[in-house]
Amino acid sequence: MDSLTILNNKIFSDRLALKTELHRFPGRKTVFTNGCFDILHYGHVHYLCQARQLGDILILALNSDESVRALKGPGRPIHKWQDRAFVMAGLFAVDYVTIFSEDTPVKTLEILQPAIHTKGGDYDINRLPEKNTVEAYGGRIIILPFVEGHSTTKILEQRKKGNE
Repeated sequence: MDSLTILNNKIFSDRLALKTELHRFPGRKTVFTNGCFDILHYGHVHYLCQARQLGDILILALNSDESVRALKGPGRPIHKWQDRAFVMAGLFAVDYVTIFSEDTPVKTLEILQPAIHTKGGDYDINRLPEKNTVEAYGGRIIILPFVEGHSTTKILEQRKKGNE
């Protein structure tokens, strides 16, 4: 099997298909995270490596293009979801990538029910819309440290200043 096929086999646009795939791994601890991951940078990779160390399988739920636009505004995403998914699937820390089009990953979490849901340190656990969902099925939320100075928004702001 060539490397392109391997990467494409890690990407699931159907959340139920991903849940079926995960049944192949009984007894493994699943970790879940989500985000736009529009322009991959050091902060993203550092965060994903930390998340992966918390369990056996890391699932990354990627915001759809429409979802990114709703969260970040016009002009985003920079890269379409297919490209972002392919890049994320190529990272050693990420086992599976799935896509969601809602504002939050609540529906995906309800289906997959991972043992651990991680978010970056710029989030407050008590203000997460998915908190009740994760706690209802017995999962845990872990806030991982934010890598200061590394964000897509900051990169785009710096680039814009450089072009003025």
